[in-house]
Amino acid sequence: MKSIQLLLMISLLALTGCASMGIGSRPLSELTQNYTNEQSKFLAVDDLVIHYRDEGQGPVLVLLHGVASSLHTWDGWVDELKGSYRIIRLDLPAHGLTGPDPKMERYNIGYMVDKLDKFLNKLGVNKMSLAGNSLGGYISWNYALHRPDWVEKLILLDSAGYPQDMPFIMDFASWPVIGEMSRLMMPRFMVGMNVRAAYGDDSKVDDKLVHRYHDLTLRPGNREGLVNVFRTMKEQSDNPHLGDRVAEIRVPTLLIWGEEDQWVPLDIMERFRRDLPNVSVITYEGVGHMPMEELPVQTARDARSFLQTGKIFTLPAATASGD
Repeated sequence: MKSIQLLLMISLLALTGCASMGIGSRPLSELTQNYTNEQSKFLAVDDLVIHYRDEGQGPVLVLLHGVASSLHTWDGWVDELKGSYRIIRLDLPAHGLTGPDPKMERYNIGYMVDKLDKFLNKLGVNKMSLAGNSLGGYISWNYALHRPDWVEKLILLDSAGYPQDMPFIMDFASWPVIGEMSRLMMPRFMVGMNVRAAYGDDSKVDDKLVHRYHDLTLRPGNREGLVNVFRTMKEQSDNPHLGDRVAEIRVPTLLIWGEEDQWVPLDIMERFRRDLPNVSVITYEGVGHMPMEELPVQTARDARSFLQTGKIFTLPAATASGD
């Protein structure tokens, strides 16, 4: 089966032509000009220079994006919430304008938590609510275990956290030959295919969105970094004890989930619901792996309700429960 998939992918690559295959890198200066704004800042943390934005006033809300994404995934939430919160979001290591750590071959959870901790310490932040999607959710709940006195509320959006079959793109990148090819090229059609697969309604995926996702994979070093992230997540997903410590999380937690998520399906959400001692749940019909992109206004308002009251007041299109 893998040989058939490999042949198909090679054939598709050959048909695309070099223009859209993502061969080579974009100059960091060009990407910085295109994907920063007046709120963008950079902070040195060990061997990284982390791109982040710090906006609004009020209680601190830290937002962590998912795998192969960037801080831009939270634009809709920031527009809705910056009037009530100080919102800090960053490009994670090996992502966005932050780029890879030159000394790392595996981005395990201990590494990610350590870099987040040092980043927040440098900003002088030691009280926050924390929200994360996918990989960002995985980092978020592990950070809540690492700093239980710092994290006041936790929001997990389609978060990783238990053993599961990995999405095809991550499994694909773990194959030795394909992984090496992916370090050299990242075709636009493949990026678009995976963004569409992550959405419940792929009609919401336009060329501008695909262009941004593809562009940021072309930052020097990001393709190699992403392959290493994919391989690390694949290794971690095979660990039968991956979610053993979820039950130790004591902070109020909101699970936000797209009912059409094919990457981290609803059965993973149900395991979080079972294990978390203080949990509320809200799911969205017709929504995939990134609810904050597909339904930015509604999900942000539901998040605000939870952050302010510990309860969920939701529009009819969503399904909510509190345990």
